[in-house]
This record gives sequence, structure tokens and C-alpha cells, in this order.
Amino acid sequence: MSNTKMMMPKLGLGTFRLKEQVDLTLIHWPTRDASPTIADSMQALYQAQQMGLTKAIGISNFTIEQMKQAIDAVGAQNIASQQIEIHPFLQNEKVAEFAASQGIPVTAYMPLAYGKVLTDVVITQIAQAHGVSAAQVALAWSLQKGYTVIPSSTKRENLASNLDALKIVLSDAEMKQIAELERNERLVSPEFAPDWD
Repeated sequence: MSNTKMMMPKLGLGTFRLKEQVDLTLIHWPTRDASPTIADSMQALYQAQQMGLTKAIGISNFTIEQMKQAIDAVGAQNIASQQIEIHPFLQNEKVAEFAASQGIPVTAYMPLAYGKVLTDVVITQIAQAHGVSAAQVALAWSLQKGYTVIPSSTKRENLASNLDALKIVLSDAEMKQIAELERNERLVSPEFAPDWD
């Protein structure tokens, strides 16, 4: 973000001068408390979008029930993404399938499971068969499932290598082998997290 000073509006009050626009604004963790409600939060995000503060709005770490509340508040067509933890050891199928059934794209965060995929025997064997890295195989698996992936790295060479996952096509048998790695190994679950599906 630049050093340009922005006048921030209070939603629903006054006027403002827009200097910049955010591409995507998410509710990163839904509240477990009654206030603000998911409906209140989603409607505030939708209002921010209508005011031109953000191009798109979305949700993150929502259960199916919480997604239903978000959809009721603003409509599925206005939810650009459901960002959830997905990797070969936590495939989050129920939540991902519900999002897809509503037309809400899924963004997979932690797709490399804090690097745990790099040493998994099944993934490394598939990687060797393709002449690629284990990280690329894990990313290709998520991409073939139709997810957007957001791996993190501090090394430029890893960032470039991650892009090559777009070129990898895994066979049905390889996709099935990776699917069998599911063990409900959630790596991100703070005390304020919802009761997961």
C-alpha cells in the first residue's frame, strides 16, 4: 500500500474520497459471539464493496452453517471465495463441496502443510515419476481439484517453482493416491475457531 493518506468512511455515514481500492476483503475468522453477527459483518463488507472500497468480498474458515448465513446475508454470487485450510492431510471435502455447490470458489491455504508434504512417501514417489518436486505435486493436486492455491515462501526460487505446478497433470490413479492421505490433520485451529465440519 502506498503512503497515500486515505479518508476512511464509517459505513453508512458521511462522504469520503477514495484513493485506493482493495482487491479482496475477507472475514478471516467468523465470530463465535452473537455480535456482530455473520449477517451484520457480511452486509458491512457488501456495503464497502458497493462504496468502491473493495473489488470483491469473501469468507475464510467458515463452516457450512456459517456459509449458509453468509449466503443468506448477501447472496452466494457476491461471495468471491471461501478460503480454507486444504492440503493432502486435511482435504476439507464437505466444506469445499458445499462451497462449490453454491458457486463459491475455494481458495486452499496451507497447501503444503507447513512443508510436511515435502517428505511424504506417496507424494515424493509421484514427484519422482514426473521429474518434479513434492511441493509441485501437492499444488498440482489442489489445482486439479479446482481450487485456487496460496502457498507461502520466502525464497524467490520456490515462488517460481510453485508456478510450474500449473503444468503438471496428475493421473486419476495419482489423484486417488493423494486423496487416500486424508487424516483430518488440521494445522490451524485457534481457540476461537468454529466447531469444524
